[in-house]
Amino acid sequence: MATVAEAATRNAALLPRPWRVVAASRESHDVVTLELESAAGETSAWQPGQFNMLYAFGIGEVPISFSGGDPRRLRHSIREVGTVSRALAGLVPGTLAGVRGPYGSAWPLDAARGGDVVIAAGGIGLAPLKPLVERICAERNDFGSVSLLYGARTPVDRLFGACLADWRAQGIDVAETVDHADAGWTGQVGVVTTLVRRARFDPATTRAFLCGPEIMMRFTALELERAGLAPTAIALSMERNMQCALGWCGHCQLGPWFVCLDGPVFDWPRMRELMMVRGL
Repeated sequence: MATVAEAATRNAALLPRPWRVVAASRESHDVVTLELESAAGETSAWQPGQFNMLYAFGIGEVPISFSGGDPRRLRHSIREVGTVSRALAGLVPGTLAGVRGPYGSAWPLDAARGGDVVIAAGGIGLAPLKPLVERICAERNDFGSVSLLYGARTPVDRLFGACLADWRAQGIDVAETVDHADAGWTGQVGVVTTLVRRARFDPATTRAFLCGPEIMMRFTALELERAGLAPTAIALSMERNMQCALGWCGHCQLGPWFVCLDGPVFDWPRMRELMMVRGL
């Protein structure tokens, strides 16, 4: 039986702190970015790739990766797919959200210094990679060729259009594709793996970072392997079934791993066999 002190520690770990919405920006028809500042003046020592548990008061909480910001102002891009995410996306400046975190592992950016970088994103998967790209742009001389391969369902589902243009201007080779084009789209049509074949990088020195639908990450990782990347040079974010963020509930267990504790960022060798199992 837990002691009173142990119970208090467990309860504190589950207690969201109030952060005030200071800005809300619609990125697409179903994605909203919230900017949050602590109501108590707190800061957050988060790293790109990590996530917070965001709480819509009276409704529930969901895990959302950081999509930018700094220790005093957090940015989270939320796709409206359920009751909680819709409630969070509907918050307006001046209202409060609950925040727990930061949790999880970060992108291993330091391991990429001095070499080339390939970043592959699908859909809302660009959001957890966005602060990674921003960090690379801020330290651009530390990296060689940097390729961002981004796939969206349709042109109107593309996120962070202004950021994509800014990253191009800062020397990032941005290549885009869509699953379904409209009359105004003149770019690539197809899956992200087709962009891998067109990217320029030295496989011997390249680190890759992937986030998006699991099927997209699986085939992209395999394509990168075929291009000569070592499996250990490929990192991906597995954001699935996280509910407590503390490894207590077990909902996010994947094989021997707990996604909220051991991830969400994993190296490809740990996920490779698991991602080959149909329906897992």
